[in-house]
Amino acid sequence: MAPDPFTVVLPALAALGAIASIATINWSAQEKTPDRAKAKRKASVALRDLETCCLGLQEIFRRFLRNPKLFAGEGASASSPLKFGVHGPRVGTDAARLFQLLVNDVASMLVLASQNAVDVMSAVEDGEVDAPETLFFGFGEQQERLNKVIQARATLKASVETGADVATRLTELVRELKKHRVGVRT
Repeated sequence: MAPDPFTVVLPALAALGAIASIATINWSAQEKTPDRAKAKRKASVALRDLETCCLGLQEIFRRFLRNPKLFAGEGASASSPLKFGVHGPRVGTDAARLFQLLVNDVASMLVLASQNAVDVMSAVEDGEVDAPETLFFGFGEQQERLNKVIQARATLKASVETGADVATRLTELVRELKKHRVGVRT
């Protein structure tokens, strides 16, 4: 049997959510406390690494889309609502190996995206990144799109398609955020 596709799709969506959470720092940075943890890396490094995460997540979602038998483009699982326990048809050794590779890639990306997003938010809070409010609204829009997938219990296919689009948009937003590092000419 094919493994449960949501065991890899949901963590991939969560990694996107970690990046989209940058939306909130524009407002919560105003409540900065002196004893908060400081970023361990320069803003330029954190932003570069976050962009790399976005590109990695784009590739992960492309791999989901290229393998619809495993990740919801074919068969009954494509129209299944967001829930665990959805199994597809039997798959061969190659497909099972691909699934395991994606589990490892997504797990790594979730950790990296979370840490890089926190470091970027610290850079914003510390004044190393001074972006316009509209850019944070862009992150918020992607956050809302991800929330709607969860709240609506979207189908597996719709979850993957939305995730692919959100990954692309977050990459664009992070690239724009890089232009707003303090002391960088644009």
